[in-house]
Amino acid sequence: MIAVQTPAGLRDVVGQSVTSDAWFTVDQARIDAFADTTDDHQWIHVDPVRAAAGPFGATVAHGYLTLSLVPALTHGLVDVGGTGLVVNYGLDRVRFLQPVTAGSRIRATTTIRSAEPTPQGVRAGFTITVEIEGATKPALIAETVVLYVTA
Repeated sequence: MIAVQTPAGLRDVVGQSVTSDAWFTVDQARIDAFADTTDDHQWIHVDPVRAAAGPFGATVAHGYLTLSLVPALTHGLVDVGGTGLVVNYGLDRVRFLQPVTAGSRIRATTTIRSAEPTPQGVRAGFTITVEIEGATKPALIAETVVLYVTA
């Protein structure tokens, strides 16, 4: 874990990285639930029989499902004290590099890429890399931006 006492302390840890210890399994039930939530029922996600003969050999998680798991995958990796509110400010860049097949286990590495003071607190940039257990290429790399509002 990377811990700082205040949002301003993020400036001192720019460039540092931390990887989650726990792996997260992306199972077919989660993929199906995401398909229902987003109304995206493409066969590569929800039809195991057809997908087995498809390009990935199994059903795959939606790229946006993998992206949506970033908060859960990175929870507790960076602890910022003195914060009254934390706001997802957005994304600068996202690339889906490899599909996550049903049953795969994933985890995240967070790298603090920037920390800029704002009138509200600190706007921090992170590079999030989601890896797939046993794979040589990550599932995704995302540049996220978070606003830490000072307490």
